[in-house]
Amino acid sequence: MQSKLSPWADYVDLLKPAQELIDLVFDRHSEQLRADLYRQLLMNLSQGYFLYFQSDPAHPDWAPFLNSVYVLQPNPDDTYLLAPVSGEGTYRIVGNRGTVKLLVLSAHGGMMGADEGPWGTYGFHDADELDIGTDGELEVVFSAERPADYTGNWLYLDPRTKYLMVRNRAYDWAVEHNAGLAIERLDTTGPKARLSPEQIDQRIRELLGGFTQRLSRTWLNYQNAVLERDMINRIELADMGGAVPAQSYWQGIFRFAPDEALILESEIPAQHTYWNVQLNDELWNAVEFVYRQSSLNGHQARLDPDGRFRAVICLEDPGLANWLDPCGSLQGMIIGRWYQADSLPIATLKRVPLAELDRHLPADAPRVTPGERAAQLRERRIGAQLRRRW
Repeated sequence: MQSKLSPWADYVDLLKPAQELIDLVFDRHSEQLRADLYRQLLMNLSQGYFLYFQSDPAHPDWAPFLNSVYVLQPNPDDTYLLAPVSGEGTYRIVGNRGTVKLLVLSAHGGMMGADEGPWGTYGFHDADELDIGTDGELEVVFSAERPADYTGNWLYLDPRTKYLMVRNRAYDWAVEHNAGLAIERLDTTGPKARLSPEQIDQRIRELLGGFTQRLSRTWLNYQNAVLERDMINRIELADMGGAVPAQSYWQGIFRFAPDEALILESEIPAQHTYWNVQLNDELWNAVEFVYRQSSLNGHQARLDPDGRFRAVICLEDPGLANWLDPCGSLQGMIIGRWYQADSLPIATLKRVPLAELDRHLPADAPRVTPGERAAQLRERRIGAQLRRRW
């Protein structure tokens, strides 16, 4: 009987064309960036296993998405969960809302890396718009039509939907608790079957021969388009494909020398639910955010007495409260978010000699002692690890 599987070496060969992605990085001759690209491909593989093998639309389960993989700028304030679904099905999500600042449920017609896109968003729901029990109990049904005699929370499921996503978004990482949610399909019965050799063969081919390269190529091309628009140390608004309708993104490419610093400055919208800023490396991965202060949100940041937000990007700790640590990167992407804001300020980046930094900042800019920085970082790493990320 002929095997339904190829030799393992044939599957590994599917990864070889990924070497060509080196032509898309900022400096194809940089050994560091080549190493980072190899690391990113492993990130893609680790993420892709969950998407291709963990569950299916008939027997859904939440897969960790983006968080600890760091791939492609996950928001450090978010933990993402993703479940495959069929737009023809009926699904129930049940559990507890938790205490995160924002809990968002969304429906998507595709997922980055799985295909070329565009990836439509067919529903975006703030959980606080649903009926929630006094102890945080939450139950909601997704389907094309409301089930007969069902009087609880119901949300329309577009037939084009392929994934449901949960975003837990926290301001105070150590205090707020993620939602605890389960998902089940109500209109199918029977046990979850063992994957056949044919199914495993198909999924390996899709993961190694498609997803792993496609995910990096999509966002390296995106980043290069920002570079081609000459957004070096300049900021622009971006929609990110409408990923979060209530959210406006701003972005740019930061670049400085080891003996320089960048001063990020922005107004803060008078009315807003949430805001943050983060640094990404040269391959658009989130830089280390558990052990390094590479991001700040509206709870973590300290505004200047004039009400403006100012932060400094430089390699060494300048003793300022709002230091954004690039973790050794002299170039990368900066991403910010305004959520449910009444205005969309455009931040500025100013490049200055590090030795002259204080001349370009208000005298009363918030500062920290080494002991205060150590406490700040300890609170950060403990808060991050207390959240479910993987």
